[in-house]
Amino acid sequence: MKSLKDIPLSVLDLSPILVDGAPADAFHRSLDLAQHVEKRGYNRYWLAEHHSMPGIASAATSVVIGYVAGGTSTIRVGSGGIMLPNHAPLVIAEQFGTLESLYPGRIDLGLGRAPGSNQATARALRREISDDGSEFPRQLNELRAFLQPAAEGTAIQAVPGAGLNIPIWLLGSSSYSAQLAGHLGLPFAFAGQFSPDYMLNALQLYRQTFRPSATLDAPYAMVGVNIFAAETEEEAQHLATSQQQMHLSLVRGTPGKLPPPIESMDDAWLPHERISVESMLRASIIGDAAIVKEKLQAFLDMTQADEIIINSMIFDHAKRVRSYEIVADVWQA
Repeated sequence: MKSLKDIPLSVLDLSPILVDGAPADAFHRSLDLAQHVEKRGYNRYWLAEHHSMPGIASAATSVVIGYVAGGTSTIRVGSGGIMLPNHAPLVIAEQFGTLESLYPGRIDLGLGRAPGSNQATARALRREISDDGSEFPRQLNELRAFLQPAAEGTAIQAVPGAGLNIPIWLLGSSSYSAQLAGHLGLPFAFAGQFSPDYMLNALQLYRQTFRPSATLDAPYAMVGVNIFAAETEEEAQHLATSQQQMHLSLVRGTPGKLPPPIESMDDAWLPHERISVESMLRASIIGDAAIVKEKLQAFLDMTQADEIIINSMIFDHAKRVRSYEIVADVWQA
């Protein structure tokens, strides 16, 4: 069985915008958090593409990656993920070729096939509404081809990008990308932080369908989880209500900024809303150091992850940083 000390831990950041804040504040907090977790030995710092979401600042994901990579020195920085159907593959090859050229050996390209938006926003992104993600394998192949060394006389080249060794990951919250990643022999990241019901099945499919490739000899799975760590369990439960409220807004179709924590969610949601929110977030780990240690090891035992990536949507920045410090202490003990 794997032990926590045997695997890398990483960070997933949606660059949350607070109810009393602006995107600029979110970016500054993201960089500060990246600098803190770099010192504590975290492996990666990934940012996610979401559009038309008032509480998420990282829509222009490659730009924010450049900002964070420029303010750090050793931690890997990447996308968790770029929603490839929203973009021309050549553009993504050029953007990440630029990032890799500026920060060599530190850039990850995680790819998803969901829109990261609603249908109206998808139209504004010039995305074909009829595209249900079935074009994703073709787009992926096109992108990977642009990142290969360009043959002499090639009419279309990614400059920069061609010939650069940029690790490509497939991201998923169901079985589709798990099987595709296995078939292609690519590393796979599962969104356990909001899709726990499909987690074990997707990981099993990935490992069963994996074919060794020039990229990987064996499957490599990273799994996402929400963690709220604090000095006491009561404080951790209190901090977690910010993300619960944010997901409640999503359930109601009224996404908003990250709110401050509240004493209790009992008066905030209706019974069916509570079931929906708790279903999405049921894999979350909430507690003090002892609880986090026990539950994080149990999560590792259950998933047999090769790496764990942690999302902590905490309103107070100092307490968010402290949550990652507590996890690091547990991990390194």
